[in-house]
Amino acid sequence: MATLLYRVGRGAFQRRRLVLFVWTAVLVAVGAGAALAPSANDSGTSFMPGIEAQKAYDLMAKRYPGANGNAASARIVFVAPHGEKVTAGSNRRIIEEFTTAAGKGPQVATAVDPFDAGTVSKDASMAYATVSYKVAAKDLTDAGKTSLQHSIDVARKSGMTVEVGGTALATQPSAGGASEGIGILVAALVLLVTFGSLAAAGLPLLTAIIGVGVSTAAIMALSSTFNLSSTSGTLASMLGLAVGIDYALFVVSRYREERAKGHAPQEAAALAAGTAGSAVVFAGVTVVIALAGLSVIGVPMLTKMGLAAAGAVVIGVLIALTLIPALLGFWPNAVLARRDRRRGMPQDHHKANGGSRWARFVLRRPVAILIVGTVGLIAVAVPATGLRLGMPGDESKPTSTTERRAYDDLSRGFGAGFNGPLTIVVDAKGAHDPKEAVSAISEKIRSTEGVVSVSAARYNASVDTAMISATPSTGPTAEETKDLVHTIRGERGALESATGATFEVTGSTAMNIDVAQALQDALIPYLAVIVGLAFLLLLVVFRSVLVPVKAALGFLLSVLAALGSVVMVFQWGWGAGLLGIEQPGPIMSLMPIFLVGIVFGLAMDYEVFLVSRMREAYVRGERPSEAIVSGSRNSARVVVAAAVIMMAVFSGFIGASEPMIKAIGFGLAIAVLFDAFVVRMALVPAVLALLGARAWWLPSWLDRILPHMDVEGEGLTQQPSLMTSGTSTQAHQPAGI
Repeated sequence: MATLLYRVGRGAFQRRRLVLFVWTAVLVAVGAGAALAPSANDSGTSFMPGIEAQKAYDLMAKRYPGANGNAASARIVFVAPHGEKVTAGSNRRIIEEFTTAAGKGPQVATAVDPFDAGTVSKDASMAYATVSYKVAAKDLTDAGKTSLQHSIDVARKSGMTVEVGGTALATQPSAGGASEGIGILVAALVLLVTFGSLAAAGLPLLTAIIGVGVSTAAIMALSSTFNLSSTSGTLASMLGLAVGIDYALFVVSRYREERAKGHAPQEAAALAAGTAGSAVVFAGVTVVIALAGLSVIGVPMLTKMGLAAAGAVVIGVLIALTLIPALLGFWPNAVLARRDRRRGMPQDHHKANGGSRWARFVLRRPVAILIVGTVGLIAVAVPATGLRLGMPGDESKPTSTTERRAYDDLSRGFGAGFNGPLTIVVDAKGAHDPKEAVSAISEKIRSTEGVVSVSAARYNASVDTAMISATPSTGPTAEETKDLVHTIRGERGALESATGATFEVTGSTAMNIDVAQALQDALIPYLAVIVGLAFLLLLVVFRSVLVPVKAALGFLLSVLAALGSVVMVFQWGWGAGLLGIEQPGPIMSLMPIFLVGIVFGLAMDYEVFLVSRMREAYVRGERPSEAIVSGSRNSARVVVAAAVIMMAVFSGFIGASEPMIKAIGFGLAIAVLFDAFVVRMALVPAVLALLGARAWWLPSWLDRILPHMDVEGEGLTQQPSLMTSGTSTQAHQPAGI
């Protein structure tokens, strides 16, 4: 591996113009593809095949042909001024005029008057009108949205409070916004402090941005073909930027180190690609394994998000191995610190620094550090035992949004469960009298404790299927609502025997409950898959049994502590206001499993980068304790810088308006903090110090059958070029910037 990547780096340095041209052409090509690509079509896809709520949706699509389940709708909530009623003459007239005007808007299918539909609260203080469209929300034209907004503005001038829920005018989620830019600035500052050179600091940023540009444009170009969501692009850019900077950081840092040893620029670039590049490849592969492993969960959207993010990581690896050496070929001395360019002499790479001093500190007291670090992470992880999954809706949005205000108004006027009704789909094909069977099922559900009301049945054309809406007494994310869904489903067996008809419970509330349970059930198999594959990969990389085991246990501590922190902030509300979270609640169902996948990949990144330098020193003859110090001296500072950069980039996404992106940004940032600074920088050297030479133990029979990947670069010492140019005076000449 090291020899192959050595040749790749050397070739990229020599053919730098060709490499630059190829990457420029790729960027232009995918950019053009993104500009010309049609928008994604999200119709006809199952969110999570196999769960009951999805089966019910599929049945509705089959039995109610022509119905557009993805059609946009708007729920307009009218609240009368204090002391007045919406049924009063002037207020009623305004609402009726709104309904008439809204019904004439472009792309509108129906606009239902609340006084005809009976959607007026018991005290007549509020009412709501429903405007349904012929197309999905993403296909609404500006004219359609403007027409509805104009009608709303006219109604607001009457003095009534008018709020809007639904999908038609929903606030579109944004990425990190200004906070994302701050994260990039922090990354630039960290790079500048680490390298002491503007060029060295700017190079990783430049190449990472190019990589994100390529991956984001590719996702946009393929979004229609593969139905990729905007969330896929956001997460791909988040990960692509973070790992792109880190991978470039490690290659540039190793290049500077090789230059300090006296190697010529071309040789230093080749050696950096062969050594640091090998670590980058294996680190990237672990991230890709974790992200691609999301496909075992069985959620198409999650699979697409994982594969899109994995693609961004692959691009980051390719750029680190090719574009970085090519750009170093254009400006071989620019990335060196100013004092090194002036001095033109190799520096002592054995000189003690912060990394080696920290390693010696850990070596003096490994047991204490291991106990304190482990106990601390376990304490932070304890809240994860109370993790409650769900799919936060409008109730989780800031009160500054009209959707949140509409949600609160409807809860006050019609009850907490009004915002999350249950849809019961009755399949009466096997019943002797379908209508009688549906009536019996409706009565049984109506009498179930926790159900406030049940709507009239809506039959299909064949009168063999009916849809019923049941309103719970509790909110969509309440545990009581979850229990109610299970209770209703538990009544199915007896009702099917009595009526010959069966039913399934669906709707957004039931869908969220089913998804949360399915993802919770899938978490252990997913962990087994990615941990097992990564164990095999690390076994090959480090040729050790105990190091991969240690890496996996350290990851579990990191991810559980991160999940505990997420629970404390997003579920319990500790410090939630500082992050713009006005309503704590259940954690997004997709978030924990996605967090596990990403954190695992990043944890293995730091493991490979840090321990590979220790392994490199050990196989070259240093004692185990000396190897820990040498590895820390050469990599600790860069690992710390990489971790701070990752935290800055991920923290930037806390400013996103979409709850899942906000939670993942926070979870990843805190997970990197725990994993890099507690696990990898403290617990790893402590464990290796206690194990000594046993850390690198591998059974002889296993040593014979494992492929030898040469991540440490042993084979590079046999390269002829090293014998002829390793101490070339080119390294000391002040080559052009």
